[in-house]
Amino acid sequence: MEKKYKTFWDFYPYYLTEHSDPVCRATHYIGTTGLFAVVAASIYFGNAKILFLLPVIGYGFAWLGHFVFEKNKPATFQYPLYSLGSDFVMYFHFLTGQITQRVEDAKKKVAMHS
Repeated sequence: MEKKYKTFWDFYPYYLTEHSDPVCRATHYIGTTGLFAVVAASIYFGNAKILFLLPVIGYGFAWLGHFVFEKNKPATFQYPLYSLGSDFVMYFHFLTGQITQRVEDAKKKVAMHS
């Protein structure tokens, strides 16, 4: 499959539509929070080896959400950097109470371009 997104902000609405299920999004939020906790623990304990948990926690929770709840293939397989950035933007939108509206807007935008 050819990559069709050339910029992050063109990709992000698509990313949100791939995370329509609120439980899937919740698994991402848990994973992202876990990433911050692992980095903080690594700094606090002065132990860089703890950082090896980053992909396990980050991808583990996200993939659980996709394969079990959303029932789709994670976008990270095709767009790894855009997906990583999108996780953090989606997390910010969740924390600031914008996520529901952002997902609805994304669905309309993606449908228009299909």
